[in-house]
Amino acid sequence: QVQLLESGGGSVQAGGSLTLSCTYSGISISNCMGWFRQAPGKEREGVAAVYTVDESTWYADSVKGRFTISRDIAKNTMYLQMNSLKPEDTAIYYCAAGGGSWYLGVWNALDASGQGTTVTVSS
Repeated sequence: QVQLLESGGGSVQAGGSLTLSCTYSGISISNCMGWFRQAPGKEREGVAAVYTVDESTWYADSVKGRFTISRDIAKNTMYLQMNSLKPEDTAIYYCAAGGGSWYLGVWNALDASGQGTTVTVSS
């Protein structure tokens, strides 16, 4: 059973940085981990993903060059380093694991997600 727990959200001014962390267990049954977010009144969207087999990554166009996803396998922890934050990045961010297409909106490929952590970016 996949279990995920996020931490690290908070409030920051535009241009600032935050790092989200996700500790996980049971991930061997999922081949793609990452983050999605959901802003108030909007649909959830994939933000970044990493394939566990080769650590290859994917980023949404809206965060490319600003966000970096990484994993510390020894610590069973995944990170999302977020730089140059914009007000439109404000959302609840969820750690996720599943098949290889959930981050593209195929949500039935998602095996599990965490409880979410809130990121608020003020202008």
